[in-house]
Amino acid sequence: MPGKYRITGETASEIAAAVESAVSGGLLPPGTPLPPVRELAGQAGVSPGTAAAAYRLLRERGLVETAGRRGTRIRPRPATTAREDIRIEAPPGVRDLSQGNPDAALLPPLHAALAAAARAHQERPAMYGAQDDADLLALAAARLRRDGVPPGDLAITSGTLDALERVLSGALRPGDPVAVEDPGWSALLDLVTVLGLRPVPMRVDDDGPLPDELARALRTGVRAVVVTARAQNPTGAAVTAGRAAALRELLAARPDVLLVEDDHGDGFVDLPLHPLAGVTSRWVLVRSTAKAYGPDLRLAPVTGDPVTLGRLRGRQRLAVGWVSHLLQRAVAHLMRTGAVDTAAVAASYRERRDGLVTALAERGVRAHGRSGLNVWVPVADESAAITRLLARGWAAAPGARNRIRTPPALRLTVSTLSPADLPRLADDLAAAVRAPSGGRYG
Repeated sequence: MPGKYRITGETASEIAAAVESAVSGGLLPPGTPLPPVRELAGQAGVSPGTAAAAYRLLRERGLVETAGRRGTRIRPRPATTAREDIRIEAPPGVRDLSQGNPDAALLPPLHAALAAAARAHQERPAMYGAQDDADLLALAAARLRRDGVPPGDLAITSGTLDALERVLSGALRPGDPVAVEDPGWSALLDLVTVLGLRPVPMRVDDDGPLPDELARALRTGVRAVVVTARAQNPTGAAVTAGRAAALRELLAARPDVLLVEDDHGDGFVDLPLHPLAGVTSRWVLVRSTAKAYGPDLRLAPVTGDPVTLGRLRGRQRLAVGWVSHLLQRAVAHLMRTGAVDTAAVAASYRERRDGLVTALAERGVRAHGRSGLNVWVPVADESAAITRLLARGWAAAPGARNRIRTPPALRLTVSTLSPADLPRLADDLAAAVRAPSGGRYG
């Protein structure tokens, strides 16, 4: 505890406010140890119970963390630079494979869907207090039943990240540990940090999170587990039937843990869903429409247990209120008319993804991409590999955006590639990277 600052206050709230003010003013920088409860009580002239209550308030606000024998310390502040901002700007003439966007040519035309939504709006305009579109809910429920997801409540959110923010913030408190995939989705890793939660990384392979990694995370006392079902970003992993069985067995022993499944691959991945949902008492499964129907159609049907979905809706009502019914009805029209040929779209992405992975293997470069839009290429040095690849006319995303503890890698999005591009790209990648040994992403 720095001698230049002395914590004062007569109540728990006053003591917590004094610490918060000192943190904001830079007098207590991140990592600063705070005095033990009894020492603080003596300094402030309060009871140990009051000092302990002050620390409890600070933990709930995400300002401090308690680390066993290391005592109570000021938490690191949320990163000021989002992981998505760690990027390489592609100069003119360079093919940019870093963006993670779908192929625009595979997205459905929206004219008929938007016209149908406009007609429905004329007939029954959505007003304050309106519920989610019944047609979209019914279509989403039917698709979930088809894929073996257990029955649950339903809601519509403005995309996957919107759903995850409302679920995690409604169920957890700052400082709670959350098991996340490593490497994993950069936006989720940013969200966990901003919410003041503590990420507990789980390594993955092509079949999803490794069972021993989930077991380790559960032993540490995580309050929630986030798993990507298919098209994992950035590795392309997809949970198999065997892996799902192993993960479900582990989760069944911790029914109190909140299970969050991200199935954004619905609609553009042809691998079957093997859901984990229902094995714990609190669970949600989120399906985004962005990759299959278009990133500007930011909708995500969400299903889950009544308590978790009730909290989600409550937080939604106090914020945006609802998702535009024009968008809901447009997406419902696209689903009802089969506007996306999932098998054809998935085959197109698979041809490019598998073609690149195979071409790299022929050149001695190990890569991963079982499903989805991306290929993950382990490298010895990200900066060096990106620089060499730029010199050859290609821009890749640095793996640092997605990693916590796993080794360096590059992420390449295949959606803008044609089969004719693959040999030259594989040659250039092989020249730019070295193939590390080992079979997992770290």
